[in-house]
Parts: sequence; C-alpha cells; structure tokens
Amino acid sequence: MKLRSTIILMMTFAVISDAILIPFYPQFFAARYGVTSPVHAGAYVAFISIVVMLTLPLWARIAKRLDAMHLLVYTQCAAGVLSLASYFAPTVALFWVLSLAMFMCKSSYLLMYPYMMRLEAKESHAYTIGVLSVVVHFGAIAGAVAGGFVMQFWDAHHCIFAMAAGDFVQMAICLSLIRTHGIARRCRFAGGDEEALAKPSLRARMPILRLALLMLAFDFCVYLIRPFMASYWQAVTHAPGELVPGLVFAIPGIVALVALRLNKQLSEQGKRVPDHMLANLLLCTAGTLLQGVEAPLWIVMGRVMFGWALFQIVVKLDVTMFALSTPASYAADYSFINFFQNLGVLLASFAAGAIVDEAGLRAPFFVASAGLVFTAIASVWLLARPRAPGAARSNPIAETGVTARAN
Repeated sequence: MKLRSTIILMMTFAVISDAILIPFYPQFFAARYGVTSPVHAGAYVAFISIVVMLTLPLWARIAKRLDAMHLLVYTQCAAGVLSLASYFAPTVALFWVLSLAMFMCKSSYLLMYPYMMRLEAKESHAYTIGVLSVVVHFGAIAGAVAGGFVMQFWDAHHCIFAMAAGDFVQMAICLSLIRTHGIARRCRFAGGDEEALAKPSLRARMPILRLALLMLAFDFCVYLIRPFMASYWQAVTHAPGELVPGLVFAIPGIVALVALRLNKQLSEQGKRVPDHMLANLLLCTAGTLLQGVEAPLWIVMGRVMFGWALFQIVVKLDVTMFALSTPASYAADYSFINFFQNLGVLLASFAAGAIVDEAGLRAPFFVASAGLVFTAIASVWLLARPRAPGAARSNPIAETGVTARAN
C-alpha cells in the first residue's frame, strides 16, 4: 500500500511540473522572447505532443527489460538538467530544442500508469483510475495556480525552476522506492511470459484500435479549448494578472475531486455510478458551448459541467482500455492508446492556434462543441461493437461500469 501511495505522490509531482506553463505559453513566449503569435504558441504545444508520441513507445520497449522505476531515475534526472539548461536559452529556437528534449525524457513518467495498474487487482481498477484521474486534475489545479502565481509576482521564465524541481523530486522518490522495496533492475514482468511475447492478430487488436480512435477524437475536442483558456478569460474580464485565469483553468480539476468522492459514496451505497458515455459526451458538449458565452458566470458554469463530464468520460475510457488488455500488455497497449491521444492533442494544438488567429478566442469552443457531437455519435458505434472472437468470453466494453471500489 505504501508503494501505491508513493507512486501516486510521485505522479502528482510529475503532473504539477508539467502543468505549470500549459495555460500560459502565449504569455511566456511574449514576455521572454517577444513572440506574440498565437500560432507559435499552439505549434509549441503541438510539438510537445509529437515528442511524447514518439518517445513513449521507446520507453515502453526499454521498460520490458529495465524496470520502469530504474528507468525514471535516469530520465527524470536528464529532464531536470535539460529544463535548467532551457532557462539560460538566449533564443527561442534554442529554447525549443532544449525544452522539447526535456519533454522527451519527462514523458517516461507516464509508464507509472500501467506499472501501477499491474500491481492492482482488476476489480479495483475503476477506483484506482479515478484516483489517478483526480491526480491529473489536481496537478492541473496546482500547476496552473503555481504558474499564475510565479508569472504574476516574478518573471515568466522562473516557472522553469518549478518544472525542474518536479523532475528532481520524481528522481529522488524513485531512488527511495528502489532502496526501500528492493526493486530489481530487471523488469519483474519480463521473461517467460508467452502472452507477452505473442503478437496478437489485427482482428484481436481491433477493439483497442476502435477505442484509440474514439480517444483521439475526444482528446482533440477537449484540448482544442485549452491553450488559450487563460487568454480568453483575460479578454472577457479585462482583469490584469494570471492568478485568477489559472484558477478558472483549473475548475475541472476541482470538480474531479468532488466527482471522485461522490462516485465512491454511491459505490459504497451499492448504487451504480452514472457512466453512460453518450450522456456524458452531450453534457461535455453543453459545458463547452457555455464557455463560449462571453460572460464570467456562464464561463464558470460551463467549466463545472465540462469538468464533471470530462472526469466520468476519462475514467470510463481508461477502465475500458484495461478491461480490453492483459497485465503483460498494459504498457504496450497504453503506449499505443497514448499515441492516438497525443495525436489528438497535436492536431488540437495546431488547430487551436490557427482558429484563434483566424476567428478569435471564442471560436475554439464552437469548433470543439461540434467535434464532441460527432464524437458522441461515433461512440455509439465504436463502443457497441463486440470484441473479436477468442479474445475473451465476454464483451468488456459493454460490461465495464465505472464503479469506485476502495482497496
């Protein structure tokens, strides 16, 4: 249990350090390098997704032999060093090179997700996924608030020190876990597993592929509104400072904390947690549309609705992914799914900058809403189809429900 809790703590630091600059890249580039183009900020976030897409499968392959905990000692140390180096970058081009190399190393912490799920019983996956989802949202809260605080009271580039600190904390936690739990360098899941060595047929992989396509579409819509959320709030309210925009950006994270608690209470009472994908996608659409109304109250209400639906959808999709996979394939399947998710983020980042540049800060909300309607329609087909014959006796997509079980 201590190992589980410590891994969650480590992932919290990882997400916080990742999220510090996410809502503020337009302001960061303007303050540090005088680059004010929204297309540039969108392109930078897109390239972050590219490097994660390309490197996570590499880390997953290495983790088949080298235990992921040992791997993170090296990669997070390198990420921290590269982050500090990017602080001294005199040009925006050099900053791109150093910071993207940093994200290449930093992306290895995502392996802790399937690593932890391997240590959990199947029946507790839904609750654990809910906890990890809250960790992601909590990281967005803390990161956005910390980033806004630093940018408001110091200089924009000082955020980089906070990001580097998160990397070095992760490295220290990994070293501590390796020593206290005697974790060997060789992956505990490697070798002798025929299931891990066997290559599944394309037909057997179709359920994972359909789920990946749905996640691509959903992540595209969700991340389309993200890069310029803080700028949009400032444009609507005409209020100076970055602290309040950071809090508004983090509203979905606060809602996720409430949702996890309510889900757990309903489960303990023997009640089924509302997890209908289509209904939650439509609620997410309504929340996105409300955020496009240029009034602070409606924006906040939209963020609340958006956050509730987002939490339920993310948990449902991740539970489905692990239900379709096996422990020996968790890392490989997760890196495959993550590739499509980051492709969605990549497309959204490029599209967001172009849309804002062409049609203004409100436009991404309307484009995202239209995309969510399409995703809702597609989900009916993509999640209703049965799994390939022979892959399992039952249909995990149809049977998986989001229930919160305490360990």
